[in-house]
Amino acid sequence: MSETSLYDIRVTVRTQFIASQSDPDNNRFVFAYHITILNEGASAAQLLRRRWLIIDGDNKEQEVTGDGVVGQQPVIQPGASYEYSSGCVLDTEVGAMEGHYEMLADDGHLFNAEIPRFILAAPRVLH
Repeated sequence: MSETSLYDIRVTVRTQFIASQSDPDNNRFVFAYHITILNEGASAAQLLRRRWLIIDGDNKEQEVTGDGVVGQQPVIQPGASYEYSSGCVLDTEVGAMEGHYEMLADDGHLFNAEIPRFILAAPRVLH
């Protein structure tokens, strides 16, 4: 079996601007994001660590790394998914995030599941 079909994790993201926690006059823009991690491979995989690259509208970059997500290191069985929500605060009304999850397959193989770049934007900022 090929590596792609054994270790195939798809990550999708939905974002939301949180106006009630934002303060545009003081350059505080709060965003929530909801992640779905779907195991489309043939091997169960545990999410060990995360790496995020957060880029604001001024191209200021921040790297965030750590164990698991929201205090969890879930094992995702083939055909199953894991969902969680989190958030970030930017100094600008638009930005982007991308990264990867470090995964450990049942057979001991370590691999990265890529998190495609997604945009964070306050309403009516992007057309």
